[in-house]
Amino acid sequence: MIETRALTKTVTTSEGSLQILQPIDVIVKSGESVAIVGASGSGKSTLLGLLAGLDTVSSGEIYLDGLALHSMDEEQRARLRGEKVGFIFQSFMLVQSLTALENVLLPAQISGLADAKQRADEILKLVGLDHRANHYPNQLSGGEQQRVAIARAFITRPKILFADEPTGNLDATNGEKIENLLFRLNQESDTTLILVTHDAELAARCERQLHMHGGELSESDASTAESVEEQSRVG
Repeated sequence: MIETRALTKTVTTSEGSLQILQPIDVIVKSGESVAIVGASGSGKSTLLGLLAGLDTVSSGEIYLDGLALHSMDEEQRARLRGEKVGFIFQSFMLVQSLTALENVLLPAQISGLADAKQRADEILKLVGLDHRANHYPNQLSGGEQQRVAIARAFITRPKILFADEPTGNLDATNGEKIENLLFRLNQESDTTLILVTHDAELAARCERQLHMHGGELSESDASTAESVEEQSRVG
């Protein structure tokens, strides 16, 4: 589903060039659930944005469902995201002037799906928010807003779902509900799930854990994830 070859990311700062990601080679198979863990500033979110086509590589290659993402322009990447990718942001990123239903409908309408309204109704019911469809984001709790964000990400039935700290702004109870929903949709829809998290328990629920350290990516284990979570608490 996803393959990177010698992927790097370098940015220009006032002090010169800064290499955020060292050469990364990784393969994620279709239907897998993968957690990317690591301390703050290690490059996790940068990698996630590159894999989702939200940013451009400095060098190297990214293949998403067999397509060369690294060689596409913004318009082509946007089209690919609309067809194959869902993305859940930590800060929800809902449009405040739109209702829950309208927020969920947005990517489906952009993609030109003929049955967008029916899909939106179905996915809102699936996440338990059909009774809140006409409410605006400021009328919803944090957990409800995150469920709207998940519904929005799933309405196009993406082959791959990216989530950046999906429970980072939620309390324990709502966080657990969101986790259960993510893995339920991953399993029932056979959607590939790649998430960034500081939560060792959430990472442990994934089939694989990848560890970011200083821009380098390596296979991780439960003890490494727990160590990273402890570091994030201290930091």
